[in-house]
Amino acid sequence: MTSIPSRTTAAVDPVATPGPPATLSAERVRWSVEGRLVLDDVDVTAPAGAVTGLLGPNGTGKSTLLRLVAGVQRPDGGRVSLVGADLLTMDRRRRARQVAFVEQDATSELPVTVLDAVLLGRTPHRSMLAGPTTADGALARSALERVGAADLASREIATLSGGERQRVHMARALAQQPRLLLLDEPTNHLDVAAQLSTMRLVRELAADGVTVLTALHDLSLAAATCDHAVVLAPGPAGHVVAAGPVDEVLVPEVIDPVYRVRTTVLRHPRTGRPVLVFDQP
Repeated sequence: MTSIPSRTTAAVDPVATPGPPATLSAERVRWSVEGRLVLDDVDVTAPAGAVTGLLGPNGTGKSTLLRLVAGVQRPDGGRVSLVGADLLTMDRRRRARQVAFVEQDATSELPVTVLDAVLLGRTPHRSMLAGPTTADGALARSALERVGAADLASREIATLSGGERQRVHMARALAQQPRLLLLDEPTNHLDVAAQLSTMRLVRELAADGVTVLTALHDLSLAAATCDHAVVLAPGPAGHVVAAGPVDEVLVPEVIDPVYRVRTTVLRHPRTGRPVLVFDQP
């Protein structure tokens, strides 16, 4: 039976990681399709135990980069490592114990219940032929509760709304207990309150030691919630134009030429975080 670490209470902890916070490093990652270069020697560092926003206009390769880091696709060149271990050469099962990936618009037409879908996150942590343990079930239910979806446990995935599916896939990732969490537009399909709740959870995960790399379209949401930012710019292929702390990256000198807008940076009266206001140039 899988041993589930706990905090000071006996409750199952759905985000207890299998090791200390880990830094992600992607170096000179290249990828092309049908002769067209999509990512051109991209370097990305996601600091350990922090939330790093992967930003850029449509078509700059944000989703592609996440799939390459997750091992869903193979890059044409480059190296991706987590605390020095090469994720690209790591076998799939071992990588799944380290990395969880929540894709954008992940759908399923199979007659699978929400609880069974979340239990799939436990697959890398048990032997090939073993079924879910009691501890696995408790952890899956705890993950659903953490994302505010406990009431969906008996529903079939195919009957859920886009926002509900997004929460369930996040719960599956939590059940996986990753050291690195990759999120592709985690606030897609969500209303404002749900967006804020999701990003608060992401920050809590980072505080618990999970390294987070998340693609976001909403620059204001990134400014309010991310510790670090990496900005990709288009053409002829996606490449990094700025990376570092949010206060240093989300500035007009970086944003305006990439997004073709005019940016004003204000300060939130309570949090002191940057608030971005945009105009047409």
